[in-house]
Amino acid sequence: MLNYIARRIGIGLLMLIALSVLVFMLLRLAPGDAIDAYINPAAPLSMDELAALRARLGLDQPLPVQYFGWLRAAISGDFGFSTQRAGVSVLPLVLERIGPTVLLMGTGMLIAIVLGIAAGIISAVRRNSVTDVALSVTSSIGISSPAFLTALLGLYFFSVQLRWAPSGGMLTPGAPFSIADLLSHLILPAFLLSIGHAALIMRYMRSSLLEVLNQDYVRTARAKGVREFWVIIKHATRNALLPVVTLIGSTIGIAVGGAIFLESVFNWPGMGLLLVNAVNTRDYPVIMCATLIVGACVIAVNLLTDITYAAVDPRIQVA
Repeated sequence: MLNYIARRIGIGLLMLIALSVLVFMLLRLAPGDAIDAYINPAAPLSMDELAALRARLGLDQPLPVQYFGWLRAAISGDFGFSTQRAGVSVLPLVLERIGPTVLLMGTGMLIAIVLGIAAGIISAVRRNSVTDVALSVTSSIGISSPAFLTALLGLYFFSVQLRWAPSGGMLTPGAPFSIADLLSHLILPAFLLSIGHAALIMRYMRSSLLEVLNQDYVRTARAKGVREFWVIIKHATRNALLPVVTLIGSTIGIAVGGAIFLESVFNWPGMGLLLVNAVNTRDYPVIMCATLIVGACVIAVNLLTDITYAAVDPRIQVA
């Protein structure tokens, strides 16, 4: 088990380094110049001043030298300063946005897991019924709906038309903090984030449970007189959850992309909104730091998923 965990950690570190290289190169290859973010259009600099600024920032060095210089500083926790917020260190700026994003994603994934597993069990137990067909059609629509479309439609119908939930923000401006106020702002974006993931989990759960229900031990439990409810919950669902656990871990990365759209649409003060604003203002230090931390969180979740799956099924450890 320890060797398996060590291998997975090594693979995760290599993936994180590859991600940092990819993002660094893409930012340097993007149209424009990296130094543009440091220049005030109202006070243009001369060619000599531009050259001096470029040398001070290390932008006159070859790209490999720039990358390893950034990586060396990043390992020590120094991600530089924001180009749009004078004197503001990047790392604290990014870390303070993790809490709202974790809250949104955690709530959304919890809703997705509960709804997806419950709908999958109902659909499998009532195979080929009207309920099964309705759930299957609904899940197909949920899977095929892009996050930005779901967010915009949800905002329009539930906030603008029906006025069931606030249209944006994490708390009501000027109002004292309360859990009820936080939940009223959280429930709509979290539910919209959960739709696609719940649909995918439901499809996997249904397929896995149908396969398990045909196994001999399930028929044996029924023959012994075990109530159908306990046959489904205790015997069948327990084993059917194994592939669903892996799916839940792998959807975390997809949830990050959905959270970026949702945080932008609902003005949720998390990592997604920070990253979008940083891209719009060419704030390269913030982009690099935010992307690296998001990537590290996704890799860590996938690592925990792999370890959990290996603990449940020891055959995975030798794969």
